Amino acid sequence: MTADGRSRIPVGPAWRRSARWLLSSVIGLLVFSGCSTVSRRGPGRTVVEVRPAILPAQLVSNFFVVEAHLDGGTPYRFLVDTGSTVSYVTPQLAQRFAVKEKKGAAPRLVRVRSANGGETALPAITLRQLRLGASLFERVPALAYDFSDLSSHLGLRIDGIIGFPVFQHTLLTLDYPGQRLIIAPAPATYAPPPKQTPRVSTLTFSNQQGVPLIPIQLGNESFVALIDSGSDGSLSLNPAGLHPQFSHGPRAGTLVSSLSGDRPQLTGRLSQSLLIGTHPIAQPIVDLTDQLSSLGGELLRHFTVTFDQRRNLVTFTREADGPVTMEARRHTGLSFARSPAYWRVLTVIPDTPTAALPVQAGDLCVRINGEPVDKWDYARYAALLKTATKITCTFLAGTKETDIEVPIFNLVP
Repeated sequence: MTADGRSRIPVGPAWRRSARWLLSSVIGLLVFSGCSTVSRRGPGRTVVEVRPAILPAQLVSNFFVVEAHLDGGTPYRFLVDTGSTVSYVTPQLAQRFAVKEKKGAAPRLVRVRSANGGETALPAITLRQLRLGASLFERVPALAYDFSDLSSHLGLRIDGIIGFPVFQHTLLTLDYPGQRLIIAPAPATYAPPPKQTPRVSTLTFSNQQGVPLIPIQLGNESFVALIDSGSDGSLSLNPAGLHPQFSHGPRAGTLVSSLSGDRPQLTGRLSQSLLIGTHPIAQPIVDLTDQLSSLGGELLRHFTVTFDQRRNLVTFTREADGPVTMEARRHTGLSFARSPAYWRVLTVIPDTPTAALPVQAGDLCVRINGEPVDKWDYARYAALLKTATKITCTFLAGTKETDIEVPIFNLVP
């Protein structure tokens, strides 16, 4: 799992984007490329019993994490991913809670393709049930996927992902400021959308692909973007057909990994403002992409977002007046793959103060400021990056340990 940290996690400011490699490569915008199984049996229709429910949520590296129950007992942690057409669980949960196949039936495998073109085959299962508060979802189609890398990287066990179609018969609210997930029955009859105000804006979204796509405005140009709570980034912008103007950058950022390989990311701050309905985003930080533009958790966290899939309406609500502003991205210039025992350097960002240090890809960091890396969970490390001007990384080579002071700077002011 890549990592770099910014106010997100590992060393440098972009853990969100680095961890997102997993979700964007296999989980986020997965495209089905056909079944490789002999069996063509579908999972059956999901049965939904929607009752009002308010669940506490955690924002971990801008991912929206809630606890769900599969057996009425032990709670399991799931990311809520509006950018995914599919739900996922770990192989262990799949084995325990999936509807049993008929004896002798061939395993159902689904080939999925990432946005970058790589493919993999994942087992398809049907969960007996998924309970979110008082709301019950039965016979939920899902794929089995190993989340151990993501769990290690976040320092928090992740058991699966709940995709957008699960909530098609509900009124779903992701309350980022209040850190709550709210589920209510979808309106049975037409109700006019909330009045447009500087704090409340309702947009029609396209749901033809099973995920919400909305029109947004950049300067005097408009484009379509995915609302993607499964991304921890801000605005991933495809500049094709647009004319973005930058006040800083774009410049090399962290390394982004996917099924089809690693590539450096370009990031910068726009000199233009972004408009989401009535909500202005002042000079947002963007990550350039050649895929579909999307709004991730770093930007969504300023809003309470409510989805009505029956009428294809989404409402963005803010508690404050004025434009949304985005703080500078703090970084160390290093991207890491995190594990409990060590953080492995994936890349050193060129043209940064860190590039002059004796650190290179493959080096193993075992301590931060004298403490083992397993003591630095996301929240603690993110807080350090916001306030410190440098940190001490202890690197291990054979049996020799070397302390190196690594500066913390604004990668994007």
